[in-house]
Amino acid sequence: MSKTFQLVGIGNAMVDVLSHCDDAFLAENGVEKGIMQLIDMDRGIALYERIGPATEMSGGSAANTIAGFAHLGGRAAYVGKVKDDQLGRIFVHDLRAQGVRYEVPLAPRSEAQETGRCIVLVTPDGERSMNTYLGVTEHLAPSDIDPAMMADAEWIFLEGYRFDGPESHEAFAKAIGAAKAAGGKVALTLSDPFCIERHHAAFARMIRDDVDLLFANRAEIEAMYGTEMDAALEAAADEVETVVCTESEHGAHIVRGSARVHCPAVPTEVVDATGAGDLFAAGFLWGMVGGHDLETCGMMGNIAASEVISHLGARVEADLIERFRAFGLKV
Repeated sequence: MSKTFQLVGIGNAMVDVLSHCDDAFLAENGVEKGIMQLIDMDRGIALYERIGPATEMSGGSAANTIAGFAHLGGRAAYVGKVKDDQLGRIFVHDLRAQGVRYEVPLAPRSEAQETGRCIVLVTPDGERSMNTYLGVTEHLAPSDIDPAMMADAEWIFLEGYRFDGPESHEAFAKAIGAAKAAGGKVALTLSDPFCIERHHAAFARMIRDDVDLLFANRAEIEAMYGTEMDAALEAAADEVETVVCTESEHGAHIVRGSARVHCPAVPTEVVDATGAGDLFAAGFLWGMVGGHDLETCGMMGNIAASEVISHLGARVEADLIERFRAFGLKV
């Protein structure tokens, strides 16, 4: 009997605040280029006041993946915490509008912290520098994990950024236990090199013991295994059934056992790199649950990533199924 959900994502529920700036602005405001930095509410307010015109839209790494997967017609649900405030209601509406099941209780209006937001500063080269105030999403707890939902999923997709929450490891363990007991599989995205440094032992343990599909970019997998990409891919493949490593314009590398596949990137003018890895994962996972081969899954990931980097924001704006067909993929 098929399960209700093909994919359930767990991550930091965020609203992105996107603004263009130059490298000088980053330097003047102590923002390190191209990575995610955690900030508190005061820093978030100060930075928001200094940026130029901004666009607010729903984000969050795993939420972007789940939204993209649902856009493709996948049966999906999402677990992440927001508050009953304006940004929180926007976040929930946007996910549900994509057909995603979202049932996590909203934090009450009396909660001191607010819905998390990420100030994304986009430089002329399309690189994004993220300044993240986690807010209430930091406090996603094991009690927010519904074991029945996890058991009713073919795959669960875990966001590496989520490791920064105080009870996140316990919440992940609860989700993994329920999913695995019911025959489900686990995918993990490493998210960020600095996140890996903060929680290296926990990542290593989860990858070794629980993960069936590992997503990373070159910087992340090198940080995880402490070596250059090819050796890191081999080390990861010894621990995980399928390893997928993206390398920007150099495409994606996929390793399963002794098989290695390279999928070329889709040439695209980069407007905003936000969400590239998230949408790659959406396309790849959609291909996986549909029974496609590794090369096709990789191409689906690259096509989805190319769409999202061609405009501002990390949610899909074009019909990905039509794009897959335009590239000759049978869907």
